[in-house]
Amino acid sequence: MASNGGAEPLIRIRQLSKGYVRGGQAIPVLLDIGLEVQAGEFVALMGPSGSGKSTLLNLIAGIDKPSGGTIEIGGVDIGRLSEGELADWRAANVGFIFQFYNLMPVLTALENVELPLLLTNLSSSQRRAQAEAVLDMVGMSDRLDHYPNELSGGQQQRVAIARALVSDPTLIVADEPTGDLDRATGEEVLSLMDALHTELGKTIVMVTHDPKAAARAGRMVHLEKGVLVDDEEAER
Repeated sequence: MASNGGAEPLIRIRQLSKGYVRGGQAIPVLLDIGLEVQAGEFVALMGPSGSGKSTLLNLIAGIDKPSGGTIEIGGVDIGRLSEGELADWRAANVGFIFQFYNLMPVLTALENVELPLLLTNLSSSQRRAQAEAVLDMVGMSDRLDHYPNELSGGQQQRVAIARALVSDPTLIVADEPTGDLDRATGEEVLSLMDALHTELGKTIVMVTHDPKAAARAGRMVHLEKGVLVDDEEAER
């Protein structure tokens, strides 16, 4: 576990387990995971296919619930929240970046970025101004009215990053954010994520199988067969 001079971690995971039942048989996915992440850290979760890294990311993001153990984020034990409370917590605290962008094809870039703000009390003009500001931050201010099919993969991922940022979340989770991009475009997206971490102080937890992508994080956590086997600072 990483420590930061006694500072209270943003994420504290203790004795975490997750399993599923298929055909009457219990299938363990995560076993006795212990992990702490400080506010402002950029952490890469690594491991082979089936290691449990995406399951762990989903638990941290509040998409799924643990079978045992605790996940506290900002002092909140999210495993104890009801489905409704968890949905409200995600909307207020988590920004999501996915491998395949998950943009709505019938909405423009601006409208896609505005989506998370529909759950807030902001006016239409306030939502638009906030969405325009983050699109400008990721270099997409000249593509506000373009639809996803009019954008390159890298541009779509920039829109997805803007959508993740628009509500100023406590935590950004990214699942293979460069997995569908060529190397050069992937490097641009990673540089943008690095800037979110270093310049805006965002806490980022990223799943990746790519060592070069993981090296952009400050810390790498390795899982194998549902067990945390290594936790180290990345060499940048």
